[in-house]
Amino acid sequence: MANRLFLCLICLLILPSLPRAANSSSCPTDFNYVTTFRWDTSACRTATTNGSATPNCCQTLRSLFGIGLAHHLNQTSTFLFPNLESSDSCLSDFQSHLSSISVRQIFSTCLTSTTEFVAVPSKCADIVTLSDWVNKSGPTTALESSCNVDLAGFLRCSSCLDAGMAVNARLASFSRNSSKCFTFTALYAAAIVNSFGPEDTRTADCILGVPLAKSRSRSSSKKNTIFAILGALFGILLFLGAVFAYRRFKNKRKQTQFHIDYVRTVKARVLPNTGAKWFRIAELDEATDGFSQKNFIGQGGFGIVYRGTLSDGTVVAVKKMTSFDTEADDDFVNEADIISKIRHRNLLPLRGFCATSDPIRGNERYLVYDFMPNGSLHDHIFNKRAPEKRLTWPQRKSIILDVAKGLSYLHDGIKPAIFHRDIKATNVLLDSNMKALVADFGLAKQNRDGQSQMTTRVAGTYGYVAPEYAIYGQLTEKSDVYSFGIIVLEIMTGRKVLEEVKGANSGMVLIADWAWEMVKSDRIDEVFDESMKEEGTSPKRVMGRFVRVGLLCAHAMVALRPTISEALKMLEGDIDVPRLPDRPPPLGLESFGLSFRHGTSLWSSSDGSMASSSVYT
Repeated sequence: MANRLFLCLICLLILPSLPRAANSSSCPTDFNYVTTFRWDTSACRTATTNGSATPNCCQTLRSLFGIGLAHHLNQTSTFLFPNLESSDSCLSDFQSHLSSISVRQIFSTCLTSTTEFVAVPSKCADIVTLSDWVNKSGPTTALESSCNVDLAGFLRCSSCLDAGMAVNARLASFSRNSSKCFTFTALYAAAIVNSFGPEDTRTADCILGVPLAKSRSRSSSKKNTIFAILGALFGILLFLGAVFAYRRFKNKRKQTQFHIDYVRTVKARVLPNTGAKWFRIAELDEATDGFSQKNFIGQGGFGIVYRGTLSDGTVVAVKKMTSFDTEADDDFVNEADIISKIRHRNLLPLRGFCATSDPIRGNERYLVYDFMPNGSLHDHIFNKRAPEKRLTWPQRKSIILDVAKGLSYLHDGIKPAIFHRDIKATNVLLDSNMKALVADFGLAKQNRDGQSQMTTRVAGTYGYVAPEYAIYGQLTEKSDVYSFGIIVLEIMTGRKVLEEVKGANSGMVLIADWAWEMVKSDRIDEVFDESMKEEGTSPKRVMGRFVRVGLLCAHAMVALRPTISEALKMLEGDIDVPRLPDRPPPLGLESFGLSFRHGTSLWSSSDGSMASSSVYT
């Protein structure tokens, strides 16, 4: 049958060339079906000088062997054989049954690897048993409904193949090294899903791709008619194939040239300004063990982050961009360009980047950073289930000052100034000494004209974005100051930027509005996080100053906020904190929600929410 996906799946079995030594373990499956099943032996009847099977015969035998594997899965709940000895025994048994029906070709000449049928977790997403399959494959409702029917019809078979393809794609995404997920999906569909069983001719034909013996009852005239039609179709397909190949060749050349130009542009724009390295995809693939699930760190709207170890032993975080459109390419270049211009102990540096372009897999972009072993600030503030991660007052003070110094450098230490636009707890990372580094410059914008800017593409994260920026698109350095003020209040209170309040006035309350009411009512002690209160020796006067600076920075009125440099001096006690001005009535949160899209970051959840992404463990 045309479009037999699972024929290709079985054909991907590069079976082992094994010596025929005596086996110490018997075969756990029965190959008697080889002599009774109605399969087409014609491809394997061709005489050869050395007994080796022809390519067509190898294809047939591999599919036929798949029936035995399906039986084994059904009986033992294990996809492959337990050890090399049992695999060797089964191959020998299979060859004996072939010889009994005068199939002289030697099956071992089709095989190359000695471990192909031995159960090894790395072959497909760490799957060995049916239990592993259930845990890894996710929902297979479509596969079960499409493949558990009479598969004789073309449409029904195609529906089953499409469902199998979807499951395979999901499994293969766990690891680049998953080479047998096609095979596992086929075996599962034939042995477990389809109630007719793998020896049913319809199941074997559709799912396993076993060629069936042809009927001899056709008349010569009917054969001639069919051959004529097939000949015409072949001519048409040959022509269309030539056109398709030509267009694909042109597109591939165009894609290749695009990639060369793109990489040349990025290198010319970024590399001269930084010590960042241009990584090859093979290096990152090896560092992350094929971007395996075990190295998964976190995921945001712009990318997936993996832990990796370079050849020199350096541990890094590799951010794989997940959007491949023009805008995503611009964000990739923007982040690389911005970071290439900054050098500060409180800003996460770029170690390197990589770009690949492929006609089939598409564009892939990667950014490589130093790995931060203590994860994000968010993990330590809001992870109530891990007391060991609670921050002490000295640590909180140090982190706030570190973030302020990093922002001060962006605003005043480099010209033109850089606006980060996405300051939040998940974008503040902590190194092994709990020093804070501001990360994720995917949304950063350089203030090239030195003036406030108006933009229609407002970016950021719900709750952290300054009102004038969210509503009017007005971007200044004070926009980052507002986000910094929110961060300070989160650190000091242990509360999230937005929290639901129950009661008569139930609804979402902004942390700045809540803290302001506490300070205004002379209840500032209630603002401090409980863990700081328990320390006993925390200087409440200094802590109160930090809260007031946070409120001042997070003021709704732009003109009443200090610059980040002024805020840093207030925090360090070099200048006094002015009297807190009154706050205007809280803006309706729907104003923010309707005025800007949820931002995403290297370390945040994809929906822009405040939930922890468990960046590092």
